Amino acid sequence: MTKKPYDPIVEGAEGDFETKMSYTDYLGLDSILTSQNPLSRAHDEMLFIIQHQTSELWMRLALHELYAARSAIKKDRFPPAFKMLSRIAKIFEQLNSSWDVLRTMTPSEYTEFRDDLAQSSGIQSHQYRLCEFVIGNRNRAMLKPHEHRPDLLEALEDELKQPNLYQEVVFALSRAGFSISQSALDRNLAEPHVHDASLELAWKEIYENPEDNWNFYELGEKLVDFEDYFRRWRFNHVTTVERIIGFKHGTGGTAGVSYLKRMLEVELFPELWRVRTVL
Repeated sequence: MTKKPYDPIVEGAEGDFETKMSYTDYLGLDSILTSQNPLSRAHDEMLFIIQHQTSELWMRLALHELYAARSAIKKDRFPPAFKMLSRIAKIFEQLNSSWDVLRTMTPSEYTEFRDDLAQSSGIQSHQYRLCEFVIGNRNRAMLKPHEHRPDLLEALEDELKQPNLYQEVVFALSRAGFSISQSALDRNLAEPHVHDASLELAWKEIYENPEDNWNFYELGEKLVDFEDYFRRWRFNHVTTVERIIGFKHGTGGTAGVSYLKRMLEVELFPELWRVRTVL
């Protein structure tokens, strides 16, 4: 006896979307799935476009979580911040995995359409720049690629006017009674964070007595988790670029691999890494 094909409608699944919202409607898939417009006939250009579009979507979510985590820390609401920071780390783990897909493209295949990119480059990603600004790697020189878009430039400049994520952690440490230097509390918000001895001493006290400082102990580890994945993402970026274009200049005019390697030296939360040496 032949079994009848499975029919979800029989079990009550909705089948009439003439006047109801569908999956495609809710997710806006018509616009998302028609926004891939290759400029060449190269087969691999579609991979290149989707890789970068999906990365931008993940960064959109990372920013959503970063803003919320910063707000929670500002209010000393640590458990929600832990959840958000854990999610951000997993987002960057996902971004790391995406390089594995892009690395299936060979130098020969990339060469087929690279000239069609003209001067467009990932260095012009305003969302990536916002991510860096929110977590503390701030450099006003990086505003230049966004000057042609006043709306994006305004968003970036607005971010530079408020404390970054780690600065809110510094304020929280001070509120909790840790002895934080005035220079760390009054630092120029538009400048990148630099190592501060008082912060390293505060983290040392926390890591030596985790039971008495559990919220900050866990917060420190969540920040290290995130920076760990973020560093891996940068490293994978470097190796992927070197594998595909060698030491050519980037399409955006940077020195390519050598520029990206300099970015590997940036520490987001230096005291949290250096405290491990003195414990």
